Formats: sequence, structure tokens, C-alpha cells
Amino acid sequence: MLRHKDIWRAIDRLAEKHGLSASGLARRSGLDPTTFNKSKRTAPGGKARWPSTESVAKILESTGESLPNFVGLIGDRGRPPRRRIALLGYARAGVAGHFDEAGYPAGRGWDEIELPGIAEDGAYALKITGDSMEPAYRAGDIIIVAPGAAVRRGDRVVVKTRGGEVMAKQLLRHSSRRTELRSLNDRHADRSLASDEIAWMARILWVTQ
Repeated sequence: MLRHKDIWRAIDRLAEKHGLSASGLARRSGLDPTTFNKSKRTAPGGKARWPSTESVAKILESTGESLPNFVGLIGDRGRPPRRRIALLGYARAGVAGHFDEAGYPAGRGWDEIELPGIAEDGAYALKITGDSMEPAYRAGDIIIVAPGAAVRRGDRVVVKTRGGEVMAKQLLRHSSRRTELRSLNDRHADRSLASDEIAWMARILWVTQ
């Protein structure tokens, strides 16, 4: 018998498998980002809420997974494998020698961290310091960055300029001429850069807290 907790566990594991949080999976699938929040899984009176068949169909379509693969994520054997990826302190990301021209980890000075379900080749982790990205990211959070992932309007991204500045922002617009970025913290200004000022831009997949 399929239980309430089984279907939600499969959704969480599907998100992990593709390097996403549950809200990130919902957003990628065209759903409200809060669709799979833990608070939405039970009604105020404690009655179990089940995800709709439409939402399950949308997450399978967005991830390219089949229904049998989804069912396979239920139970102890369905847990995604863990993988070691490169880790660097965010404050050190602007120092030369840590990235190649495409924004992939390079050189020395990287540590490693083990995380579940990182599917993107070349993904790496940055550990946040300071409060410049609150409330989105706080000191101690680890963001997972994928240089090879497609970047779309609305995505949170890490950008490195040709002058060596590294910033985490939300992408508003990107064209051959200009790139518009929104600050994650209202105390810091949004940025508008000539696109040729940007060395590379990589999508933030998810964050561990």
C-alpha cells in the first residue's frame, strides 16, 4: 500500500537526485515554489494532504524521469547516492586561480564536501560568510553552483566579472549587450553590467542550511 509519507519522500528524493530543493523542483516544473513545502503536507487539523497527480506529472516532465523511476525512489533503496564535490569559502571566490575561464573549479585551495543527489557534472559548493545576502543566504549556508546548467531569467546565479568581483544575485535580464541583476539583500544595490564585463555566470541549484 502506498502511504502518504512514501509519496512525499519520493518527491524529496527526486529533488535531491537533480540537485534541487523541494521548492526548486516545484519552480523548475512551473509550480508555485511552496507547493512541496513541509507545511503544505498536512492540513491545519492534521489531515494528510497528498500532492496532485498534475503536480507529479509536471515534476516528471521537467526532470525527464519516468513513473517507474519515481516509484523506485520510494523506500530505503530509493535514496539517491551521495557524492563529493569541491567546496570553497565564498570570500575566497574572487581570488585568482580558483576557477577556469568557464567558471569551473581549478587550482589549489579547494576542500571537499559530501552531499546527496548532485547530478550536474562540475557542480561545486560555496560556503557563505557575512550577511550581505540575507535573508536568502546566511553565514554558514552552503550554495551549490552548476556552471554547466542553463541560466534563465529569475534564476539565482553567481557572477564573476573580468575585474575579479564575485557576486550572488538574481538574474533579471541577460542580452548580448547588458546583464541586469537584482540584489538578494535590499540593503545592497541592484547591478547593471555590460555583458562583456562578465567572465562567467553560473546557476545556483540549491542551498543547504
